[in-house]
Amino acid sequence: MKYYIIAGEASGDLLGSLLMKALLRKDPSADIRFWGGDLMTQQGGTRVRHIKELAIMGFVEVMMHLHTVLGNISFCKKDIKQFAPDAIIYIDYPGFNLKIAHWAKKHSYRNYHYVSPQLWAWKKNRIHSMRRDLDALYYILPFEQQFYAQNNFPQAQYVGHPLLDAVQSMQQKPVESPIEQEATKNMTVAPQILASITNRKIIALLPGSRKQELKKMLPPMITLAKAHPEYQFEIAGMTLLGDAFYQPYIQKAHCDNISVVYNDTYGILNKAYAAIVCSGTATLETALFNVPQVVCYKASALSIAIARWFVANRIKYISLVNLIADKAVVCELIQNDLTEKRLELEFQKIVTDGPDRDNILSGYQHLHDLLGGAGTSDRVADAIVKSIKH
Repeated sequence: MKYYIIAGEASGDLLGSLLMKALLRKDPSADIRFWGGDLMTQQGGTRVRHIKELAIMGFVEVMMHLHTVLGNISFCKKDIKQFAPDAIIYIDYPGFNLKIAHWAKKHSYRNYHYVSPQLWAWKKNRIHSMRRDLDALYYILPFEQQFYAQNNFPQAQYVGHPLLDAVQSMQQKPVESPIEQEATKNMTVAPQILASITNRKIIALLPGSRKQELKKMLPPMITLAKAHPEYQFEIAGMTLLGDAFYQPYIQKAHCDNISVVYNDTYGILNKAYAAIVCSGTATLETALFNVPQVVCYKASALSIAIARWFVANRIKYISLVNLIADKAVVCELIQNDLTEKRLELEFQKIVTDGPDRDNILSGYQHLHDLLGGAGTSDRVADAIVKSIKH
């Protein structure tokens, strides 16, 4: 069968790669055409667009790139018609994907949406078009069950969280940090220097995947690293941006205890003692690796103002960790709260043995219990394949 998959962000690329792997197990002759990133590309199929061409966030930013967005929508429709898939699978990215789904429904394509838009937070009116246009919606957050039950959405199915699959797989592998790998290869490094490097505790810096985020998040993170030479800080970088983007920030701060590790966020988290994380899927990934974290977020003032107006009082938190737990498991520093002084204060709490660090780890255990077991990608693939055959 033929599958057309659309993922528009780094988190969607990860979920898409896991789903593609599961689809190919269920349907070995599957012909997959997709919009995604490097992880999805590794699974085979034919890539149409890379996520680096699609990752635009924020109200202001979207308006600035409106011509590109509309061009991608037009191209996508034409490409789907030419490919004629048995199923279109939309992974998150609702601003783009729901527009395609509306068009696709009119042209009698089967529509499957994986990961629900945050209707419980804002744009609840989308539920009407989603109910009309989607053959199935697979949602991954446990608290969404009540929302969809109350809003009469029979196509909505809770499938568990796919990150449990990805993290479980990673934790089963022995992973060296890039510093250790390099030190092992370079036998000319003096033993005492090698020891001083590899004995440092690793602090993961997850500043986001979009340039708009990175420009806001990297400076305070690097300032923190400069103040703590006793730790080794590792930035989760993206190859598509490369050293030309990251290194100027590091060089400007004259900071020699920071390295950029490309496309290996899980490798970093698997070794990390603590983390500073830009809000998003990465907050949950960090929690599933049991790494205490401070969640940070800063955007343009106008984008934040509009977001707060839409959300109003419907949600109390921005991190997935706190949203799922429905309590403040980790500290969130948002917009004006993200200052050097406040970040330093919260950093000390997560790197110091004591009640603050212990409470975070205890909260993570509760999170694991809420999310349940692994196997989400297989459940979604199985449901889609069975639906098509019927």
